[in-house]
Amino acid sequence: MPNKLQQLFPLIRTRKEVLAEIRSRPDLKKTFEKWERRFQEEFLDFVSGARGVRMMYDGFCKEILNPEIFPERLEELLSLLLGEKVHIVQVLPNDNTRIADESALLITDILVKLENGSLVNVEIQRQGYYFPGERGACYSADLLLRQYKMVRKNSDEKTFSYYDVKDVYTIVFLGKSAKEFREFPDSYLHFFEQTSNTGLKLNLLQKYLFIPLDMFLKIMHNTDQKGNCRPVRNRLEAWLLFLCSDKPEDILALIESYPDFRAMYEQIYRICQNVERIMGFFSEEL
Repeated sequence: MPNKLQQLFPLIRTRKEVLAEIRSRPDLKKTFEKWERRFQEEFLDFVSGARGVRMMYDGFCKEILNPEIFPERLEELLSLLLGEKVHIVQVLPNDNTRIADESALLITDILVKLENGSLVNVEIQRQGYYFPGERGACYSADLLLRQYKMVRKNSDEKTFSYYDVKDVYTIVFLGKSAKEFREFPDSYLHFFEQTSNTGLKLNLLQKYLFIPLDMFLKIMHNTDQKGNCRPVRNRLEAWLLFLCSDKPEDILALIESYPDFRAMYEQIYRICQNVERIMGFFSEEL
C-alpha cells in the first residue's frame, strides 16, 4: 500500500524498485554496501517516501534555491527575512577565503546583488561553527570591502561617494545550532546591526541575520503533544519548515496550507528518480 507521500507524489518509487536498480548495477551496489546499515535504511526511507527528503542536503538545496534558475524563490525568502521587497539583479561568485575545514560543514553559500545595490550572502550550514559572531564579522568585513571595491571600480575620483556603498547582509541558516543560540530556545530569528550608546544614528552598513533551524523546528513541534508540527501561520514559517523538516506529516500539512510548495517537493522527487545522482548526494553528506 502506498505511503502518504507516495499517494501525493505517485512518481516516488517503492523501496523494492529502488533496491532492484541498485542491485542491478555493480557500481551502485558497491557504493550502497559501503554504507553502514543505518545509512542504507535512511537512504531507502527518503527515496521511497517513508520519510521526507532533507532539504539540508547540499544537492537538493542548490537545486531548489538556485538564483540563476529560480530567482523568484530566493527573492521571496529574502524579502520575508529582510522585511522588504527585494529583487536580485546579479549572482556573484563567492570568493571569500574559507578556513580549510569549514567546507565540510557548509552546505550552500550564495552571494547576490539586489536592485538597491546591497549585497546579500546566504549561508546554510550543517551545524554551527565555533565563534559564530567573530566568524560572521570577518566574512561581513570581506563582503563590505568587496562592495567598496565594486563602487570604486565603477566611479572616478570626482564621482565616487560613500553613499553609493550599500548595506551588506550576512544571512546564516544553521541546521544544528551553535551553543550560543541554544541559550535562547524560544527565538529563531536573530538580527544584528551596529548601534551607538547615545542614540546617534549612522549607517554602518553591516547587517546580520542568524536562523537556527533546529530551534525553529523545536518551537513548531513543542505545541503539539503528539510531536507534530503546529499549523503554519505565515509564508516565512512555511519556508523555514520546508528547509528543515523531513517528517511526512509536516510536509503534508505544509502543502495543504501552501499548495505552491508542492512543485518544489515534486522537483526533489524527480531528482530522486535518478538513483545514481541521488546516491552521489547522499555519499557527499556521509
